[in-house]
Amino acid sequence: MSRIADKVGRLPVGLRSTVLSLLFGRFVPFLATSGIRFEQAGHTRLTVSIRNRRKVQNHIKGVHAAAMALLAETASGFVVSMNVPDDKLMLLKSMKVNYVKRAQGDMRAVATLTDEQIRSMYTTDKGDVLVDVTVTDESGESPVVCEMVWAWVPKKRPQ
Repeated sequence: MSRIADKVGRLPVGLRSTVLSLLFGRFVPFLATSGIRFEQAGHTRLTVSIRNRRKVQNHIKGVHAAAMALLAETASGFVVSMNVPDDKLMLLKSMKVNYVKRAQGDMRAVATLTDEQIRSMYTTDKGDVLVDVTVTDESGESPVVCEMVWAWVPKKRPQ
C-alpha cells in the first residue's frame, strides 16, 4: 500500500484522490461499491470521506451507521497497512463505535499513528495498536466516537 501511495504522491494534486480511490478500491472491492474516497494517504495520517448520497443513506436521509463504521475501519486499516511490513498479516482485532449524535451531510475520517506505534510494527513479530481515528460530519462535529484495534502477526507460522 505504501508503495502505491508513494507513487500516486508524485502525480498532480488534482489526480491523487481519484487515482488512490481507484487503486485501493481494486484491493478491497467493497470500498469502490461504497463510494469511499481516499483524500490523503501517508504513513502517519490517512483521510477518507464519503458523500451523503442515496446509496449510503439511512431512513432519515443521513449517512447510515454502517457506512460511518466502514469509514472509520477503512481509515484506520489503511494507515496500518501503510506501515505493516510485507512479512506480516494485519487483522482487525476489535471495533467499537459509539453513536453520540445525529450526523449532518458528508462524512470524513482521519486516522493517525505515532512514530512509536509504527516502530513497534517493524520491531515486534506480533502485536496490536489502538489507532486514533476521528470521524466528522459537514458541521465539523463528531457524531461517532470510534476505537479501532488492529493486530499484526507473521504471515508464515513457525514450524
